[in-house]
Amino acid sequence: MRITLNGKEKEIAEGTSLTELIDELKLKDSPIVAEVCGKIIKPEDYSALILEDGNIVELIRFVGGG
Repeated sequence: MRITLNGKEKEIAEGTSLTELIDELKLKDSPIVAEVCGKIIKPEDYSALILEDGNIVELIRFVGGG
């Protein structure tokens, strides 16, 4: 199935949770904010949220700097 991830189409397996997507992208150790279809998702809800075909996902990673 296809989702839009940060503005680009991405093919993922059916039944993929938000946690699994974050793990696949190797972002699990980074502080991020996740938005699915315009709604901010709490980190404790990532594993329960199963992505669906056509979902629009935005993952925003915080990067420190000076």
